[in-house]
Amino acid sequence: MKTVKDKQILVGADFAGFPLKEAVVEHLKKKGWTVTDIGVKSANEENPEMFHRIGLKVGAKIAEKEFERALIFCGTGMGIHIAASKCPGVNAGVVESVPAALRAITGNNVNVLAMGAFYVAPQMGIEIADAFLEHNLGDGYEWWRNFYEFHKLACDELDNFCYDEFKSNGFEVKRLGDVPLVLENM
Repeated sequence: MKTVKDKQILVGADFAGFPLKEAVVEHLKKKGWTVTDIGVKSANEENPEMFHRIGLKVGAKIAEKEFERALIFCGTGMGIHIAASKCPGVNAGVVESVPAALRAITGNNVNVLAMGAFYVAPQMGIEIADAFLEHNLGDGYEWWRNFYEFHKLACDELDNFCYDEFKSNGFEVKRLGDVPLVLENM
């Protein structure tokens, strides 16, 4: 598997996300990242691949454990994110800010991060990518007691989720445990 620790990242963008992807990729390459791009490669590409097809291809590479994480881009971030999410083992999120990117990785263990070029300026996209790639689940970004344990349990239950079992259990989640958590003031 190509990992973040080894500075390996998968990216994909449709025609609308292409400009934002280019800014982020240029930045990452300057920082020594090896970037594998499986999306639109040119602003003038003839018959560019549609967002959902790129999202599915990126999602498949995560599902097949070829890559640990990916960055994906389209106009809103929504469509490409929905497509990637169809693949098993993909925890995708759409973000438009650095705090959202930090929470996506530190609390929700997102492995595919989507951004929308209509809403995210290039510099913001760069900062979002850095936040996502420089952190991991439970890195201590959050200040709540039991934050890691609480979110790790949620991630584990989601990883083990089976809809048919959920349905046959009267739509009750199969619990793997419980962790007390109280929202606290800083």
